[in-house]
This record gives sequence, C-alpha cells and structure tokens, in this order.
Amino acid sequence: MKGIITVLGKDKVGIIAKVCTYLAEHNLNILDISQTIVQDYFNMMMIVDISSATKSFEEIVEELHQVGETIGVEIKLQHEDIFNIMHRI
Repeated sequence: MKGIITVLGKDKVGIIAKVCTYLAEHNLNILDISQTIVQDYFNMMMIVDISSATKSFEEIVEELHQVGETIGVEIKLQHEDIFNIMHRI
C-alpha cells in the first residue's frame, strides 16, 4: 500500500528533517522522493510505503497536517489509489 505525500511552502531550514523524522517514527518507508526550490518556495513529493505504518491512514493524514502547521508548510498525504483511478478515467 502506497501513499503520495506533498509538501509545499516557503523554504526554511528543517522541513525535510521534520517530515522524515515523523515518517521514521511511524514506520513509513520512503520509496521515492523529489524536492525542488523555486525562488524561496519549497516543493517536495514523496512516494511512501504505508503498509507497515503504526497508525491508521486517517491519523497519519491529520498528524502530517499538524507537522506542517508547526513548520509553516502544507503537507498532504493521499492514497495512491486516487491517482490510479484518475488515470483510468
């Protein structure tokens, strides 16, 4: 089971560290990662394995949102099925 995490916001020190720390603490494995900075704006997309997560999908979505609020970025987790279904239409 995979999820897609997006992180958007003004660039600052520690964004990747905070997100990756949360993922490691809850047993989500990063399968792929892409990160860019365009003029002071941080953009990251991660594909993560959520099959061994220690919390429910819904709890992780909410807690990642809270992590984002504490560091001033928007963090979203979406299930890969959303993207697979969109491409079938």
